[in-house]
Amino acid sequence: RDAKPYAELLARWRRARRLFFNIATRLEMDAAPGGKAVQEAIRYLAKIADWSNAKMRDAPTAAVPKAWQPHVLDAEGRVADPRAYVFAIIDAWRAAVKRRDIFASPGTRYGDPRRGMLDGATWQASKLVVCRALNRSLDAETEIAALANLLDDAYRTVADRAASNPDLRFETVDGKTRIVVTPLDRLEDTEGLRALRPAVQGRMPKAGMPDLFLEIMQRTGFAKAFTHLSERQARVEHFDTSLCAALVAEACNIGIEAVSRQDVPALRRERLAWVSQNFIRPETIAAASAAIVSAHAALPLVQIWGAGDVASADGMRFTAPSSAIHAGPNPKYFGQSRGVTWYNLLSNQFSGLNGIVVPGTLRDSLVLLALLLEQETELEPVEFMTDTAAYSDAVFGLFWLLGYQFSPRLADLGDARLWRIDRKADYGPFNSVSKGTINLPLIRENWPDAIRLAGSLKLGHLKAAGIMRTLQVRDKPTTLARALSEIGRIAKTIHILHYVDDAAFRRRILTQLNHTELRHRLGRRIHHGERGEIRSPLQQGQEEQLGALGLALNAVVHWNAIYMQEAIRQVRADGMDVSNDDITHLSPLIWRHLNFLGRYDFSLPDTVMNGGLRPLRNPTSAWDF
Repeated sequence: RDAKPYAELLARWRRARRLFFNIATRLEMDAAPGGKAVQEAIRYLAKIADWSNAKMRDAPTAAVPKAWQPHVLDAEGRVADPRAYVFAIIDAWRAAVKRRDIFASPGTRYGDPRRGMLDGATWQASKLVVCRALNRSLDAETEIAALANLLDDAYRTVADRAASNPDLRFETVDGKTRIVVTPLDRLEDTEGLRALRPAVQGRMPKAGMPDLFLEIMQRTGFAKAFTHLSERQARVEHFDTSLCAALVAEACNIGIEAVSRQDVPALRRERLAWVSQNFIRPETIAAASAAIVSAHAALPLVQIWGAGDVASADGMRFTAPSSAIHAGPNPKYFGQSRGVTWYNLLSNQFSGLNGIVVPGTLRDSLVLLALLLEQETELEPVEFMTDTAAYSDAVFGLFWLLGYQFSPRLADLGDARLWRIDRKADYGPFNSVSKGTINLPLIRENWPDAIRLAGSLKLGHLKAAGIMRTLQVRDKPTTLARALSEIGRIAKTIHILHYVDDAAFRRRILTQLNHTELRHRLGRRIHHGERGEIRSPLQQGQEEQLGALGLALNAVVHWNAIYMQEAIRQVRADGMDVSNDDITHLSPLIWRHLNFLGRYDFSLPDTVMNGGLRPLRNPTSAWDF
């Protein structure tokens, strides 16, 4: 190659021939689509006994790197120098192995990066079902044509409206054109909303975490989800009280000592420790949370807020003990300590759907995919919103393949790069910012594997957290990952065009992300003990504690929604004109009427025990507890 003259390589011919001949003839190798040409060349060489004297005029040349072609090929494109051909294939083989386009079969470290995906007879039997579930075709040309039309239509539609869009402009700095979108103005409350919000919040009854938990437990039956570790069916007397106390201790981060009472059998320390150890696990918490989400979605008020078809994700950060194994450093958030981030998924009904604990502040966009694919509630979000820093082109491609609309907030479009398929198309003002061209051959070549990967994820055959080796080898993307990135660039460009064109779309994303931030503020109020720091050094303990926090957040949101619905009914009965438009701007993420501190009393009023509601407050009364 240029950095090492060919003449120097020829001096090492005998050694290179001996080593690579053994590799070509003895090592079982297979190839991904990006390595088929190299595999064909190696198989050709394996059939030739004497590389030094063979002419190799009929050798396959598709794998010869461009830098080697002057040394290897003649004017007709056939092999002119057999030794140069061998060196070229060695070079191509090394590069393919690094990308895992060529891999040992079987192998571990240098094995197939796609292992774990649906394969063989299993894939053949399920691929049509997968395509129907994904609403995707096995034919790459069909999907590429559809994407090309979508991209072209988006460009032309937005370009035609660009001149009349008051929020969009193009600025040129140092010869580089940038897209600039005017930030959204603050949305002023209507007169009706300014009257409705205090009228509803002023009527919310006062409650503490214990009785709130007990009430939601009674209304939803979520205690049934907490099964014994050994799967025994027998329950102890007053189990609900013990479970509620253990959950409050975890969610509020105060420990069981703060909620235990030796004079009450259900609240004795040993009983609470037994419940915590045998019943509170990540899977039981997830099942209990799903029960609350289901009951919450059935409320008429909640259906006004949203259909549950939109979700957003963001992370809460917690400092962890210095001895924590599952933690990572970040001086900005944890100072000299280490910590974890709890990524959680929030629907547009204000219910939490899933949560994952990651060490440090890992911004792995695959975590977001795992949140969505592995949530176990009855809601099925189809649009996913997140903040600016939490996406990559490959994940854009995966979301599109899986049938989801990925809608991240774009805080700064100045460095955004738009892509096109048709190099000659005239997209008006977007011509100067859309100079990247999509590599369609790469998509075509890897389309079967892309569909197989999406199907494996959709059917749960492969976990999102486990596909890193499929997409990346030593910080370098595999060929499949590069193909997904090309698909993602198309989807991302369509999203950017929609984003700059539609202010209502931008506001919808911002509103949903604001709900996530408000939920985190409520979470900080609940998780107040030990200065809000995680005490468990182990991953399962962290997942149990933050899972309990997620359950508590869902309980608070559902409890608030129940009484907000009753308050709205009373306000209407008192003669106030209440519109659904104003109701959509109310939020159950409120807590002034809730007591997270002080004495913990695990009992319910008789009215609530019999299925009724607590009396609403007089909105003019004091806020004393």
